[in-house]
Amino acid sequence: MVEAYWNSSLDWNPSPIVALATCVDQSQVAAAREDGSVEIWLVSPGSVGWHCQLTIHGNPNSRVSSLVWCHSGSRNPPSGRLFSSSIDGSVSEWDLFDLKQKVVLDSIGVSIWQMAAAPYNEACVIKHELQHVGNGYLNDKSNNAEDEASETSENEDDDSVELHEVSVVENPHLAMGCDDGCVRVYIITNSDELTYNKSLPRVSGRVLSVTWSPDATMIYAGSSDGRHESETSYNFCLSIYHLSQALRFIRCWDAKLAHEIYRITVGLGGLGSGLELCIWSLLALRCGTLVSGDSNGSVQFWDSQHGTLLQAHSLHKGDVNALAASPSHNRVFSAGSDGQVILYKLSRSDDNSSKGIKKWVYVSHVRVHTHDIRALTVAVPISQEDRLADERDERIHCKEKSADKEAKRIRRKEKPISFDYHKWAHLGVPMLLSAGDDTKLFAYSVQEFTKFKPHDVCPAPQRVAMQLVHNAGVNEMPLLLAQASYWLDILCVHTKSGSVTNMGSSSHRALATTDLLVRVKSKASRKIICSTISASGSLFAYSDHAKPSLFELKRAHGRSGWTVTKRQLPTKLPFAHSMVFSCDSSRLMIAAYDRRIYVVDVVSSELVHTFTPCCEEHDEEMPPSEPPITRMYTSSDGQWLAAINCFGDVHIFNLEIQRQHWFISRMDGASVTAGGFPPQNNNVLIIATSSNRVYAFDVEAKKLGDWSIKHTLVLPRRYQEFPGEVIGLSFPISSSSSTVIIYSARAMCLIDFGLPVDQEDESDLINSQDSVIIKKLQNSPINGCLKHPVLFVGHLSKNSLLIIDKPWADVVRTFSAPVHRHIFGT
Repeated sequence: MVEAYWNSSLDWNPSPIVALATCVDQSQVAAAREDGSVEIWLVSPGSVGWHCQLTIHGNPNSRVSSLVWCHSGSRNPPSGRLFSSSIDGSVSEWDLFDLKQKVVLDSIGVSIWQMAAAPYNEACVIKHELQHVGNGYLNDKSNNAEDEASETSENEDDDSVELHEVSVVENPHLAMGCDDGCVRVYIITNSDELTYNKSLPRVSGRVLSVTWSPDATMIYAGSSDGRHESETSYNFCLSIYHLSQALRFIRCWDAKLAHEIYRITVGLGGLGSGLELCIWSLLALRCGTLVSGDSNGSVQFWDSQHGTLLQAHSLHKGDVNALAASPSHNRVFSAGSDGQVILYKLSRSDDNSSKGIKKWVYVSHVRVHTHDIRALTVAVPISQEDRLADERDERIHCKEKSADKEAKRIRRKEKPISFDYHKWAHLGVPMLLSAGDDTKLFAYSVQEFTKFKPHDVCPAPQRVAMQLVHNAGVNEMPLLLAQASYWLDILCVHTKSGSVTNMGSSSHRALATTDLLVRVKSKASRKIICSTISASGSLFAYSDHAKPSLFELKRAHGRSGWTVTKRQLPTKLPFAHSMVFSCDSSRLMIAAYDRRIYVVDVVSSELVHTFTPCCEEHDEEMPPSEPPITRMYTSSDGQWLAAINCFGDVHIFNLEIQRQHWFISRMDGASVTAGGFPPQNNNVLIIATSSNRVYAFDVEAKKLGDWSIKHTLVLPRRYQEFPGEVIGLSFPISSSSSTVIIYSARAMCLIDFGLPVDQEDESDLINSQDSVIIKKLQNSPINGCLKHPVLFVGHLSKNSLLIIDKPWADVVRTFSAPVHRHIFGT
């Protein structure tokens, strides 16, 4: 039996999400965090679970104010190009291949509050619509049978066809709402810079929100100005003057001629008419409705042709920060500082006329965020479902029906894992995503918003990167390397048994304590990208955006205390995305941003070799062409290095002869989320993918292992519906064990690669394997879903396991208090 030791004392400080954007083909979502990083989230083919494919660490001193993902030419990927504006007045492009932030517009001298991209090329729209007809764009009404207002959906779904008929600009245009009261328009070209196009006439106050009409002929801008010249007249009484001060304008501009068509006066109603009313968000719909959200908590629906008010809802208890619409534009969502997401639906009132009067009615609200919501977006992320898995599940279900009653009673003793998300997350289903100051990202069903609870996309946002060293030579105790944003902690792990109350069904769990040995801060407070520690514990390294650094850990003279000495590395080494030591700690492998892998001799501080990852062996001498390496694993005998890029391609290098040995193309189009070489067989590489599949490769023979050929596609449903994406593997410290623990932030499971693979009936194999796994979990402290988010799992010895978790309530207490809600205990 494996004894698990738990520790919850490590600091975990994720950064708030300030902006969201959906790519052109609606399959990916970009999330910008306050610390300057951008994450790309998607659903891998054949699965429904969300996966953070890559993270780009940008400038932490330049805060992102908005994200825009727009189409731009055939030379660029089908997902489009991702841009961000900043409070410092600059605009950056995020290179998703080279994983870097590029400034395409230097600071204009004033803050950019919001950007909006004009509707893109008509041919691209038509092609995009044809590709997604069965993916939730034009079949919105078919999924609306259970909606209480379904009589209006047919007309609204027809509105989506109008998208083919609009006249749009050929080159993508960006409109920027600026702090000086000006809307500036730039053209996106294939160059590395934006091209200035025009500026709309400046108004007093600030332009806080901006959006385009669906046909790209008009630009709507929400400003903070509201005074007319006559307002300063002494003929007005003081109360009228203050009321006028509270009014703000939404202006409609002709995008081509740059003149004002009309203005809408905003400011009456809501939470009150204060002097600081701000129009934070605008949304233009294909049905001719303009939606605004302001700091009074009001969501107002306007006739975009005449600028008249249609409906106003004041249901929010704070600022309305974000608006989003369903693909058919018959549903609108609003969110703000009160943590609510509210749904409004377009309906038709009873009227004797043939068309009736369209009204936007309140439907329901959901509150799952604990803090302010900053951003909303809608995506259609699921592009492919695993039909074979459904068929296997049906066969399993039929077999379970014929099982004896005793077995059924045993299975029912264990509380089933809840998979509400799997009930509605299917091919072509539009999803609403929300994010904000509580650092979380939640997904909702657009069509069945009130039926299912939101899905927690990232239960452990920005988890602390850790690495465990068993019986380190420096003190013959386990060492834990924990990577924070601006420093590294090296901790000594001590284990002891103790009782802990309020642990659910378990009244006892063993505890692990940690003692801080050293803390090494990055130079000039630069953000740390990656780090590693050697198997002996005496060497560790990290890389920031400037360069990699190497250190040596030694015990100080005397009873206690430790010293850290900086070691030399070859000059002009690029900064790294990933680093790893060889098993004997003699070499340091650095996967640099220039897409090469540098092998450094630690003793002599010399560059021994440089690998260039490639698809073909003869391409190794060519310039780098593959994506950057973001993960690396070494075998315990020092022969193999597995280097994996963010898209899931695996490069195997032979460190003995210093050559690339094998290239493994991404499996089923999925990314690799975890991997490693088991200690009992150095020629086997095990990886887990974002599609919830596990593969075992025979590295020396350059082939998929027998276990994978037999088992990968027939893993139990319990694993295929694994809660959360797999974030790590842990191998027992034993040359005889054939098991591996696979874990996410919410669950763990154990797979035994030593099970026989020569069974004939695949369904028998599934059931037998499932029973073996569940039996092992029931006889150990690792049992299915976990109460608190798990940050790290690692074996301390053959029969002991270290689990680092953290109650989410403890993390929430470290956040700034929400603006309009009191959190109990804070």
